[in-house]
Amino acid sequence: MTKIVHGVVQGKTIRFDQDLGIDEGQEVEVQVRTVTSPTAWGDGLRRCAGAMADVWSEEDDRILAEIHESRHRDTRKEIPE
Repeated sequence: MTKIVHGVVQGKTIRFDQDLGIDEGQEVEVQVRTVTSPTAWGDGLRRCAGAMADVWSEEDDRILAEIHESRHRDTRKEIPE
């Protein structure tokens, strides 16, 4: 069984925010990842905004510019009078 739950560390104990549904004494393996709570609206977006900075290339910029231009290009046909 794999389950993702949140909890709070208190010394050498982790207090989970929900019942795990596991019998007491059952041996488990725990993988811990810290979770930072945003302090203000939009902090999460600001933290992830540069996530691709290390792998982004000029070619990626060129492709996005091409997509942007194609979306704004007037594709309507002239109606003959």
